[in-house]
Amino acid sequence: MSCLDQDKPLYLKQPSSDSSITHKPAVQPLHGLKLASHAVLEKAQQCGRLKCAKCGRSRMFFCYTCYSLVGVSQQEIPSIKLPVKIDIIKHPNETDGKSTAIHAKILAPDDVNIYTYPCIPDFETDQVVLVFPGPGSVPMQDLVQHLRDSLDCEPSPKRPKTEETQGATHDAHDPGSAAPNGAKASEPRACPLKRVVVIDSTWNQTNKIVTDERLRDLPRVELKTRKTCFWRHQKGKPESYLATIEAIYFFLKDYHEQCLAQEYSGEYDNLLFFYAYLHTLVNSAKTAAGRD
Repeated sequence: MSCLDQDKPLYLKQPSSDSSITHKPAVQPLHGLKLASHAVLEKAQQCGRLKCAKCGRSRMFFCYTCYSLVGVSQQEIPSIKLPVKIDIIKHPNETDGKSTAIHAKILAPDDVNIYTYPCIPDFETDQVVLVFPGPGSVPMQDLVQHLRDSLDCEPSPKRPKTEETQGATHDAHDPGSAAPNGAKASEPRACPLKRVVVIDSTWNQTNKIVTDERLRDLPRVELKTRKTCFWRHQKGKPESYLATIEAIYFFLKDYHEQCLAQEYSGEYDNLLFFYAYLHTLVNSAKTAAGRD
């Protein structure tokens, strides 16, 4: 739940293995992302749905009940280290199978936790923000200034030259790595933010959670310049209302560039690893059914 680039949608660079299958050039969603190969998901899809080893339910790719992989191993999918912790507050009536929150938990297991409302952890309000649009929400640049002003945030010391040399090959797990194409990476800046809260719910169910006394005093940030490409877009809601995994991804991308003051080089693109693949499947099915 939350916001994709307003000027143009993202697209996924994915070479076609057999151009003879397509009758017209396909517009691939989520183009330009640095994603791990989807070969493992293609193979798992061919095997069909399998039983989850924990609950025994029929699943494909992952079990959204147990937060575990099905038909693929942890070593076969990307693992992402995030600069802040992500706490997802899930509405108890949210349909598990329709939620994209599980994508973040599986791809960044050390940094993402999912809680079912009314279970909410205790937060220190000066180090936590809530990603949620609407009255009282501020754009990312205003939030960054608020964080710096509140805790007098200072730039981090420069890294030693030896470390810069060793980091010349870009590593998506190291936000301080050298920029690609010989560009010099900007100096990393320390920021006080420790946790980010995201609500996982249909938009009509969010009010009870967002007005909870444990969340209502948290600073709120809105990703106004983003536009969703979720295949289950809710009627009557603006395109800036994002799916949960979109909200997490775009917040981290903006945080990396505006708060950490680092050039973004795809560090968190793999958060959309499952999302991009499922987007392609859904839209291929719609095209086949003549509903594109």
